[in-house]
Amino acid sequence: MIEKNFDIPFIADLALREKQIQQNYRPIIAVHKWFARRPGTLFRGLLLSEFSDCQLREAFYGPNNFPGIRIADPFMGGGTPLLEANRVGCDVVGFDINPMSYWIVKQEIEHLDLTDYGKASDSLREELEKEIGRLYCTRCIFCGDENAQVKYFLWVKVIQCRECGKDIDLFPGYLLATDARHPKHVFVCSSCGQLTEADNKSNPGKCRHCGIVLASNSPANRNRCECSRCGAGNVFPDAELGPPGHRLFAIEYHCFCCKKGHSGRFFKAPDDQDHSRVAESEKKWVMTRPRFVPNDEIPSGDETNRLHRWGYRRYREMFNARQLLGLELSARIIAKTTNKRVRNALATNLSDLLRYQNMLCRYDTMALKSLDIFSVHGFPVGLIQCESNFLGITDPNKNICVGSGGWKNIIEKFRKAKSYCDAPFEVRHRGHRKEVVPIKGEWIGDRLNGGGNGVGRKVDIHCADAAAVDLPASSLDAVFTDPPYFGNVQYAELMDFCYVWLRRLVGENVEAFRMKSTRNSQELTGNLDMGRDLEHFTEGLSSAFQRMAAALKPGAPLAFTYHHNALHAYLPVAVAILDSSLTCSASLPCPAEMGASIHINGTGSSIIDTVFVCRSTGAVSRKSLPSSPKGIAELVTEDLAELRKGNVKPSLGDTRCIAYGHLARLAIWNLRSGWDKRTDTTKRISMVDDWLQDFGGWPEVEKHIGELRDSCHDTPLFAMREDAEEYGAGYANVSF
Repeated sequence: MIEKNFDIPFIADLALREKQIQQNYRPIIAVHKWFARRPGTLFRGLLLSEFSDCQLREAFYGPNNFPGIRIADPFMGGGTPLLEANRVGCDVVGFDINPMSYWIVKQEIEHLDLTDYGKASDSLREELEKEIGRLYCTRCIFCGDENAQVKYFLWVKVIQCRECGKDIDLFPGYLLATDARHPKHVFVCSSCGQLTEADNKSNPGKCRHCGIVLASNSPANRNRCECSRCGAGNVFPDAELGPPGHRLFAIEYHCFCCKKGHSGRFFKAPDDQDHSRVAESEKKWVMTRPRFVPNDEIPSGDETNRLHRWGYRRYREMFNARQLLGLELSARIIAKTTNKRVRNALATNLSDLLRYQNMLCRYDTMALKSLDIFSVHGFPVGLIQCESNFLGITDPNKNICVGSGGWKNIIEKFRKAKSYCDAPFEVRHRGHRKEVVPIKGEWIGDRLNGGGNGVGRKVDIHCADAAAVDLPASSLDAVFTDPPYFGNVQYAELMDFCYVWLRRLVGENVEAFRMKSTRNSQELTGNLDMGRDLEHFTEGLSSAFQRMAAALKPGAPLAFTYHHNALHAYLPVAVAILDSSLTCSASLPCPAEMGASIHINGTGSSIIDTVFVCRSTGAVSRKSLPSSPKGIAELVTEDLAELRKGNVKPSLGDTRCIAYGHLARLAIWNLRSGWDKRTDTTKRISMVDDWLQDFGGWPEVEKHIGELRDSCHDTPLFAMREDAEEYGAGYANVSF
């Protein structure tokens, strides 16, 4: 059982490493972008802890097969629990209200003939090369080769002066690239627009083309800029003017002819030929009658209102003509593909490509690469935008991609993802040495290697609200899930960006795509724009958990990950478990986020999830049921010690979230007797909140954690705990 067999240091170490470079540990996630994916190593650890007869550290690196075991996930999202369960031979059933989740998990888990996919993807790139390849060529400023490949086109947003009508470039600064991955800093001249490389970032000197001192100040600052012609002050953005304009001001390219003798990257200001190709793209697009480019309006929302403030009203306005042309041509080629699974795979590729092929992508001046639109889990509207090479660039000598964001990049990572399905592996660390361990006998899919040998698995994926589904009683051996977190990322608002395209391409054949948007009034996230509050979240989570609990076999686990920076966000979790007539038998810590993630770096957010393990019947250890905040502090201290054994360095935010997990678990234990789920939702939430407040909540636990830290620097962990003998025979187990 998980409560007994889960190895916190072992899984914490693996999960922490996985989250740093998740595609190296779980390549399957590269099928399509999804948000906040939990570590596959964590759910593998939970599955093996529950169902394997071997020690976790032994079972983890060996083949496992649990035929006949049925696992459900009511909030499948990116599909991690289902993928891990399917991989070890379990039958899986999954639900998600978001059609993009349904589609992504379906593409992840369905078997794909990679030979057929390879032929089709090569053919697609060849056709695109003939049609639009020249639009991504530029002249090398060193050797004059006119077939140098553009990696990134860099554009600056432009507005018209409200007084004189002059175009104003909204440069936030003139530094194009730092010397982190290039020998020198690269600056744009505010006068002539040419590029100059400098040794000193703070004092770059003069432009080597016109002699003007290179500017370092930002002309566009705090939504204000001054016109250089008339001096008038201008405010931006202005939604009434429509989507902002853009001007091409720089190019990073790759020249195969002179790369060998060249130090650093290749930068240039666009020449007449580059501008003529922009004009050619615009002309071609005007002459195109699009069949697959969506014309959907952008609905109001917590995230999309940011787009509205910049004048964007339709999704297609977030792309330039060259991008729209490439996407329309790609969709036409994909639509002609006869093999259904290959066609769906390529459609999924195009959907994933969108996040790099739009005019909201930014350029990382240190890493010197494009940042996809979802790098911060929102719709950031920057002043400098990065257009990636649509086709992608391949180094013929090394057979690797140069740059990011093109078809070649998407195809290659998808191929690796689906190859992993046929031959999964784990990564073992021995000191500083990393070893890739093939797990022969395990595989991911609805059938094995095309199904020629008749080997198949039951995969039941639904685009449906788990709160409204009916599953037979005692039909589930376990539920593993990563439910929504109250107030988390507005997945539906973001995924609509891809959905409106995918729906045009494959929607008429997919029942789940009948709706115009992925948004749903029953979605379990806090959303001010849609009026979804804590009560709505509580009711939805409770309904889904009750449905799953009713389908579980007696004593089977419902295990899920959760964390939040506020204790009030745990109230719905406690209510949902109590409403389901379950008891929380364990709360286990495990890394689940990457601390350096752009969207949480520097925010003080926790990277540690609590894994809540819940059952209808079972036993808990007496020592896990303290009667005071000091007892909770001791449990938290023990968890922190276990995490440190796994090379985790817990922060205050991590400590707080671990304590929240124990507090919620203890509240469930103490409130379960006499709990009435028919009581008003607000009242049920208040009952949990009142118990936590009466117990002392986080402030009292934090005080005792500080006392333990100050007084027990060198004390062995067991010495900080109460003597086991005082509990007598009842110390080991308390049944429920």
